[in-house]
Amino acid sequence: MAYSLTNGFAANMTSAQAVSGTQRAVGSGSFVRRATATVIPSKAASKVSAPVSQFTGAQLCLECHANIAGTVANTRHAQAGVQCESCHGPAASHAANPDDPLARPSTDLTGAMCGKCHTGSRHPIYEEWKTSDHAEAVAADRTSSSCGRCHSEAVRLSLLKNEPVQGNTSIGIACVTCHDPHVSYVWTDVLSGIRYSSQLRNPLSSTNDYFMSPSDVFAKKYNAQINICAQCHNHRGAAWTVSSAPPHRSLQYNMLLGTVGELDSGLPHYRPAAHALTITNQCVGCHMQTAAYQSEAQPAVTGHNFKVQSYDLCLQCHPFPQLLQDFTKIVVTNQIGDVKLALDLWAVTKAPLPLRTKYGTRAWEYTTPGELSPGGAGPKAAEQTQIPVNIRKARFNLYLVQNDGSFGVHNGPFTITLLETAEDWILEELYK
Repeated sequence: MAYSLTNGFAANMTSAQAVSGTQRAVGSGSFVRRATATVIPSKAASKVSAPVSQFTGAQLCLECHANIAGTVANTRHAQAGVQCESCHGPAASHAANPDDPLARPSTDLTGAMCGKCHTGSRHPIYEEWKTSDHAEAVAADRTSSSCGRCHSEAVRLSLLKNEPVQGNTSIGIACVTCHDPHVSYVWTDVLSGIRYSSQLRNPLSSTNDYFMSPSDVFAKKYNAQINICAQCHNHRGAAWTVSSAPPHRSLQYNMLLGTVGELDSGLPHYRPAAHALTITNQCVGCHMQTAAYQSEAQPAVTGHNFKVQSYDLCLQCHPFPQLLQDFTKIVVTNQIGDVKLALDLWAVTKAPLPLRTKYGTRAWEYTTPGELSPGGAGPKAAEQTQIPVNIRKARFNLYLVQNDGSFGVHNGPFTITLLETAEDWILEELYK
């Protein structure tokens, strides 16, 4: 005879035999508890004793965490029956000893933890995320506010709460960096005016210029109304006057809006791409296209590797989107090459003799050159002042385009304008 045993209960049995059993948790993980029934006379009740459960249930959690109760009840997690201990683990010891830090449930909500449910061929969110750059988000110093705000989930969440850094800073950009497990937000799409609700910490689109430089205080500069992707994918205060290194590789939002770079007029500019003003959900619209589950051989697509894998959206405006993308990339790549050759020519023919002799074709570069000039260092900080303003502005535009990484797809007309302006400035210096 088989018996199903649970923690901390009494059960009636008609068998006079001793019974032992095990318990297993629902899901991929398991734990084992043993219970023993004492043999007593036939036809009497057998009392089964087992260890007290380590789980308490959400109701007990909310007695102390009432501030969360009002918001978590409106989330899809709550509606699906996902309770506190589903993510944070057993909380009985914590409830019994709330001041004991060793008894506190885990607050490191890693991608692997979310992946226990958000996985499989019908919703392979975890599998896709593991192949993305977000899963790594490597930085030289994740613990600092400057790097960690976009390279470490623990640092960013601590900054959002205005608390000292807590948690594992080695975790990259995982699920709860973008998704709030406890709160549903209501956002208004700036392009259509449609209001929508989600557990995203920020909206999917915005048209305001935005950046946060390394020296900015997070609490003062943070803007919750800015596109979720732009929270990190902004130029971080890049300027042509900076000579230490090229602009950071995170400037995609500003290139999309046309709010970074140098033009002849020198005036502030705003040249948004058609993609910024017509594509619903902006970045997510292209980079997180989805597809329904077809079969085990053709699983669902959730878009959580953040790579453009479909051109279906593009077909709404472009009859041959992949050909157009390839053509745009070829044009811009060739133009990048032309600007680079012009800078190299200036470096070996027109650069101040000390720079020309010491650095060769790197005489136009930053102190720490970008990937366009491998092989060594560039002019030191004191030497950078010998490089003409036109050359410094030209290299700035060049690296904006190079480090945007889309090679014109994000904002083609503005990209071309930046490179043409850069080339004109270099030619001006060459013909002096």
